[in-house]
This record gives sequence, C-alpha cells and structure tokens, in this order.
Amino acid sequence: MTIRLAYFGPPGTNSEEAALKYSQGRGSDYELIPTQTITGIAGAVASGAVDEGVMPIENTLEGAVPETLDNLIHSEKLLPIRDEIVLPIDLYLLAKPGTTAADVKVIISNPVALGQCRGFIERNFPNAGIEAAISTAGAVEEAVRRGGSAGIGAKRAAEIYGAEVLAERIQDRNPNHTRFVIVANEDHEPTGDDRTSLAFAFQNEDRPGQLVGALDAFYQRQINLTKIESRPSKERLGTYIFLATIGGHRTDPAVADALKAVEGMCSWFRVLGSYPRFVE
Repeated sequence: MTIRLAYFGPPGTNSEEAALKYSQGRGSDYELIPTQTITGIAGAVASGAVDEGVMPIENTLEGAVPETLDNLIHSEKLLPIRDEIVLPIDLYLLAKPGTTAADVKVIISNPVALGQCRGFIERNFPNAGIEAAISTAGAVEEAVRRGGSAGIGAKRAAEIYGAEVLAERIQDRNPNHTRFVIVANEDHEPTGDDRTSLAFAFQNEDRPGQLVGALDAFYQRQINLTKIESRPSKERLGTYIFLATIGGHRTDPAVADALKAVEGMCSWFRVLGSYPRFVE
C-alpha cells in the first residue's frame, strides 16, 4: 500500500529532506506530495487527501515554528502526532551560475532560514536587500531565474534548480537542528521509549498556582517534563494555551493518571499524540 506523505515544498526544501529521511527504511511505499504551506499539510491530512504530513515544529536557533503549533492547537479536527524526526540543517548561499559575491544585491529566503543566517548576512552582505520567500527552495529557484541575487537553501536545491554554491554552511551556529513531527489520523502504539505532547488552557488565568498545579501532576508521578511553551489563545489579549511534552505514552498508567488530573484542572485540554522518541 502506498502511503501519501505531505511536506512543505516545493522539492529541495529541508522539509522534503526530512520527508525522505522519515520514509526511507520503513517497509512501506511512500509517495511524497509537496504543499505550498504548513497549513496546507494540516488541511491535507485532516481531509484525507494524504495519509501523513511532515511539519517542522522547532529549530535550534529560531525556536518554535508558530504555524505548526497553531495548526496542532486550533485545527477543528485533531491531528495526532504519530512520530518525530530531527534533521541537521546546513544552509547554503546559492545563485545563478557565474554569479560572484560582488554581484549579489538581494538575498532571498524563507524568514526562518534568514533568521538562522542573520550574522552571516550582516558580516558579508551588509548592503544587500532582503526578500522573504514562502520556502527556501522557491527562493533558490527565484535567485537562479532572476540573477543578481542569491537564495539561502539546502544543497539539494542547488542540484534541482541548477544553482551554484557561493558559500556553504552559513548558519550562524552549529549544531543547527530542526525537529519535525509527523501528523496522521492516529498516533503511535507504545514502544517503551515514547513522548506525549499535550495542550491545555485555564478558565481564569488570574488565579495563582494553576500552571504549577498542572506541572506538579507530572512531578508527583515522576514523569519527566521535557518541554513547555505557550501560544496566544487567539480569543483575547493576555490569554494563552500551554503546550507541554512529557516522557512516556498516553496509555502508560502513570501518564494516563497524570493527564486525567491535568484535564480536570483545565477549561480546555487536548492530547496531541504519543509517539516514539527520536534517537539518531
């Protein structure tokens, strides 16, 4: 059976590389389907147009990917996280063949990639214009088409779009990793080395100790809390939805008990899925 796997395209993005890495060696036939946005991935999975989707969720240098978090939180249909993969990210300055660094007047890329290379740009191209693109691959394709500009993207984009490498590994710090989650219509069965992600909100955020109480539910059961962050609720200013990732599977007795306790404290609660912890 062919599994349809959506990723943030077009071909040549780091998301495509993550999709390729995820699909290799899993004993199934995968068809990779590019989408124009991360939200498009969520929509394709929710509608059944694809079976799974690869979505970037956080980067070493730039932190969380808001569009992914918002889709996980606010999608009408739950998009369970089924798996995760961590990809080392190397970024390249790519241009039309024959272009020199002195020719570059504009640098194009996705805002996340531009942020990861901010120091490199300021040191080497202080007078260059900056243009945002939807994707790194699209930026490289545009730079090759236009000339007098350079795109920041993956090395694979150079191979696909016929670009020349002007500078390699230009990200400001190493290691530079992006974590991707795989969303589907159901999460993963227990493996013995799992994570569970959840999101929750409180009715009255002015009441002291609510967040501490929720976190204490994990502490009291010796469940490791590996990550916590917040996103705006999109309802009114100053109200937030908290996202947490813990060790263990939602069906583990201690985890299930803790999740039930936290849900009882909250006005809104969603388990985002249980999935195997990524190990390189």
